Amino acid sequence: MTGIVDYNAGNIRSVERALDCLKAPFVLSQKPGELENCDRLIFPGVGDAAYAMEQLHVTGFDCFLKEWAAAGKPLVGICLGSQIIFEHSEEGNVDCLGLMEGTIRHFASIWNDSHTNTDGSLKVPHMGWNDIAYENGSSKLLADVPEHSDFFFVHSYLIQPSDASIIKAYADYGIQVPAVVEKGNITAFQFHPEKSGKNGMQILRNYVQKDLEAASC
Repeated sequence: MTGIVDYNAGNIRSVERALDCLKAPFVLSQKPGELENCDRLIFPGVGDAAYAMEQLHVTGFDCFLKEWAAAGKPLVGICLGSQIIFEHSEEGNVDCLGLMEGTIRHFASIWNDSHTNTDGSLKVPHMGWNDIAYENGSSKLLADVPEHSDFFFVHSYLIQPSDASIIKAYADYGIQVPAVVEKGNITAFQFHPEKSGKNGMQILRNYVQKDLEAASC
């Protein structure tokens, strides 16, 4: 069973539709206790990091997610959910969950540091379809997804992990944008698999495969 974390800042409906399409059982809840017996979690999110962290604290999901990750249980973060699993975000200058080491920075600050996009041709947010290149052996959740497949991105901030070896795929948007990061039981997607057509559905299928196999028995 897959649990979807609903903390008033998530891109919930599209994730529900994707799992319904796969016929994968799931539980959606705003209460951590209702998800504690799930086999895996999806942690989606859109919007502002500071607001999201406030909502995680109010709902108790901040402690729940830290305990879940520490127990080695599978966790997938999507978009904002892929960012606030790190230590700190420039968006709202807020401390985040700290499940992985690294920071979240605005495109403009990185472009300024690297003297990239000096003509202003690249716009923020990075929005639309972009292909990804695999790195560091890729991820098991990208199985049967061809390299350089296109995925749907919408973001103004990007992941800057302390350890570059956890980057499993990146997109090019003036700089290399970490698109998939993975460490142990945690995988994070900067793009939206649930909005990315058949290749995004394949990622979700890979994640919930055990439930699909059980249902077919």
